[in-house]
Amino acid sequence: MREPMRFRLARFATFLIFGMNGFGVAMWLVQLPNIERAIGVPHSVLGLLLLVLGGSALIGMQVVGRLADRLGPRRLTPFFLAAFGVTLAVPGWLTSWWALGLVLVVMGFANGALDVAMNAHAVVVERGYGRPIMASFHAMWSIGGAIAAVVGAAVLNANVPTGVSLAGAGLVCVLAALLGGRFTIDADHHRAPEETVATPAKPAPNALVWILGGLAFAFMLSEGVANDWAALELKGILNVSSSDAALGYGAFAVAMTVGRFATDRVAALVGATRVVRYGGAIATVGITLVTIAPALPVALLGYGLFGLGLAGGVPQLFTAAGNLDHRSAGALMARVVGLGYVGLLAGPAVIGGLTRLVPLNIAFVVPIVLCALTVVFASALNPRDDKELADQRPMRNV
Repeated sequence: MREPMRFRLARFATFLIFGMNGFGVAMWLVQLPNIERAIGVPHSVLGLLLLVLGGSALIGMQVVGRLADRLGPRRLTPFFLAAFGVTLAVPGWLTSWWALGLVLVVMGFANGALDVAMNAHAVVVERGYGRPIMASFHAMWSIGGAIAAVVGAAVLNANVPTGVSLAGAGLVCVLAALLGGRFTIDADHHRAPEETVATPAKPAPNALVWILGGLAFAFMLSEGVANDWAALELKGILNVSSSDAALGYGAFAVAMTVGRFATDRVAALVGATRVVRYGGAIATVGITLVTIAPALPVALLGYGLFGLGLAGGVPQLFTAAGNLDHRSAGALMARVVGLGYVGLLAGPAVIGGLTRLVPLNIAFVVPIVLCALTVVFASALNPRDDKELADQRPMRNV
């Protein structure tokens, strides 16, 4: 098989895996209220179970990060998508909280492991292409989630049992893993001859890894705020209807998805550092506009800018982490992804706690400050990494 075709197929596999992970996660979220009713627990117990899910995911990220460096992401990525699909099929049939907790330990581990493995695989494919393509993979995750929202609404309206719905979603994930796994690749498949005999790179500076992780934390905490609080903020502060309030998250999500499809071209032109810096600035303006918005149209503009600004940051950070040291790319990726995931989990709780002291829109000062800090620390993305990516021989017709 010609090398360009190998990369095209690997890119297709990565699109498929990202999209199916987004689909599976969203199907789980759509069915969460039904699962809560089936096991008969209050919100507080469900919250603890979801905390178990998140903690297990963090463990999975760190374990598989090191494993990816030893085994490569080619086999790990489809394996953990399949594992996620199998565990996704189980919760809809359960009726006890302890059984759900056990399943969530495994599902969280599989999903966290998949998050690191598929991003490590995306870095390998991007490195082979010699130009930025990471953001488009993350856009496919969003597309998968959007498709699941439509499918989930349809199955709910049709009164399809929760177990059947999640089993179907899990089966689709397993089938996607079997198909995509045929075309995944490891780093050794795309190394140029001169790279195989090059002097080993110096270990990545520990401080730089933590800064990249801190930037991921800031971006993903801000994303979590929009995911969980946009509708509530519009309804509570501007006193709009529930249907109008839903437009806030819609504006954010659409802008982020479109922005991610555009980010790769922008990154190729101006470099990852500027994508993070200018994206952070746009996000800061957007969420500030939300905070002071006197009416719904202004707030929707703010949420749109917020999503657009956040769109490109995380993919650039993951790429930077994966290229700091090719020998330990998985472990470095796991640290950065893990810190970002902590931010995603912490955001809703931080804002919720602040609302006991200040109005919800004022609590949004947290993402304002964090987005502003990404502008300040964007230079941590090593300009040399941008230059190396740009200097690689671009592959035509791929």
